[in-house]
Amino acid sequence: MGERQKAVVLLSGGLDSATVLAMALRDGYEVFALSFSYGQRHAWELAAAKQIAARAGGPGVAGVPGVKEHRIVAIDLRAFGGSALTGDWAVPKGRPLAEIAEGIPVTYVPARNTIFLSYALAWAEVLAAGDIFLGVNALDYSGYPDCRPEYIAAFEKLANLATKAAVLGERRIRIHTPLIALSKAEIIRAGLALGVDYGLTSSCYDPSPAGEACGACDACLLRRKGFREAGVADPTLYKAHANTVP
Repeated sequence: MGERQKAVVLLSGGLDSATVLAMALRDGYEVFALSFSYGQRHAWELAAAKQIAARAGGPGVAGVPGVKEHRIVAIDLRAFGGSALTGDWAVPKGRPLAEIAEGIPVTYVPARNTIFLSYALAWAEVLAAGDIFLGVNALDYSGYPDCRPEYIAAFEKLANLATKAAVLGERRIRIHTPLIALSKAEIIRAGLALGVDYGLTSSCYDPSPAGEACGACDACLLRRKGFREAGVADPTLYKAHANTVP
């Protein structure tokens, strides 16, 4: 058997990134997972990322090698703020799904995916990896401009202009976004088929101190919609007062 190709997978600890991690492992990549402590308003997603990386390739994913390495990099986007996730603004709750799909909400973190992809690109260069996986989605998402196909295509072009290996013709960088055109329900079904334990994941923008999801922020509403449309039970632990049907 030949040497496996290396890939950097951005792992937030949420539903989408956990699914993409499982896909990269399924496709035979030697996976290096990358997460960020970026000044976000809670640490539950990082705790989730640690568990997901530790369990990936384990029970339920028979014959699939696990994550080679998981790194958590500390950066401080609170230094700039500009988002409800890195500042003291209130997280929107209870928005209609039609409203979530329009405009750019205050939970958008300025340049976050550009910063994250730049770090992933740097690590990929050091690892001699040509592949970066990212769990962005342009169908059931909150209108973030850095989740669109045209943004991903532009960053890939930039990556191949800015890296030594690409300039020397040794290796090109490919940005993989296997979820970009899928609904949340389709993502969930794909992940379950790969053995993803969604009970380990954290999507909520405003969880309780105990890690319970609020059930009403945009991320929770989209997650609940996905499980409902997939026809499977949502394993998320929600706050006791959260509505049973968004």
